[in-house]
Amino acid sequence: MLLLITLALSYALGSLSFAILLPRLTGGPDPRTYGSGNPGATNVLRAGNRKIAIAVLVLDALKGAIPVWAVMVLDPSQSLGAAAPAAAGLAAFLGHLYPVFFRFQGGKGVATAIGAVLGLHAGLALMLLVIFAGVLYRWRHVSLAAMCAAAAAPVLYALFIATAGDALGNTTALLLVMAALLVWRHRANIERLRAGTESRWLTPAEKRAQAAESDQNSETAPHPDTPADAAASPPKNSAD
Repeated sequence: MLLLITLALSYALGSLSFAILLPRLTGGPDPRTYGSGNPGATNVLRAGNRKIAIAVLVLDALKGAIPVWAVMVLDPSQSLGAAAPAAAGLAAFLGHLYPVFFRFQGGKGVATAIGAVLGLHAGLALMLLVIFAGVLYRWRHVSLAAMCAAAAAPVLYALFIATAGDALGNTTALLLVMAALLVWRHRANIERLRAGTESRWLTPAEKRAQAAESDQNSETAPHPDTPADAAASPPKNSAD
């Protein structure tokens, strides 16, 4: 019974969609009405409010980490089971994906999954961060990097962190479920990756270069009222 209460509270915490709540409190637009329609930090950033987006990212990660830490601190004897911390993290992750307070329409869960893994084992979170950064640097797709890191989580846990008895046990299985759900929530991104239409991540320097190139192209483009012949031919020298 105590485990069920713990999971219910974890799910309720995960159901707090900060991507919806913070813009609502600050007078910003609802992220479900623009961009990808996804209530997450990335879509909030599209509205131009970087501070709110960062706050959403941090809070979404914390709501994944707090249930894990709470179980570890309040149940050091593991009376709820060795996999209870991972189960609490998964419950919070499910709350983010299917929030009871927002008609079960939530985000993709990347930040909450990161928080849950961080709470479970900081070393595992660091390994996944390296994988995420490497994939992002090589292919420049945030969605692909997130899915690769998620897929690696149960494998790395089983190989390097789990005890011999739990290498293929409950915690590994819970991480596998979390990874599968995260990839499933990115199925639209997978279709865009296959079609070659998925948006690419750009560094600040690349964004500035792209903006400068766009400005240069707009300056050299002919004015709509300029005749095509005049735009195509350079003006003749008056001495001719």
